[in-house]
Order: sequence, then structure tokens, then C-alpha cells
Amino acid sequence: MTAKQGEGHSDDPFDGLPLLIPVPRAAKLLGISRAAAYRFASAGDLPTKRLGRRIYVVSAKLREFIETEDEAA
Repeated sequence: MTAKQGEGHSDDPFDGLPLLIPVPRAAKLLGISRAAAYRFASAGDLPTKRLGRRIYVVSAKLREFIETEDEAA
């Protein structure tokens, strides 16, 4: 039996995330400060999408970004 998305106890911090997450929530996932996350977003280092005046991080692209960075290290 498989757990539904958002249920169970997965070690994957991306399980159950919405498509877009606020920058402060992405900062928590990454273990960085809110200010640093906004700096990375404005520099183009985080995959973001703007809706109105708000900036969101694209969760699927964030996962790809992290995996790509791990491979480069």
C-alpha cells in the first residue's frame, strides 16, 4: 500500500508541497535565512515565479535545482 501525497512519514521534505511555495517556506526547507532566500531569488539563483507583487519558489524546479547542485559538488 502506498501513502497518499502529504500523508505518512516520508523523509522527503518536498512530499505534499504545493506547486508554488512562499520564499520564507523555501528558506526553511533549504536551511537558510529568509533574507538570504530573497537575495538568491532576486539574483536568479532560486527558481521563482511572480504572481502580482508576490514572489514564489517553484517547488518542482527547486528540487531539480538542489539535485543539480549536489551533482556538481
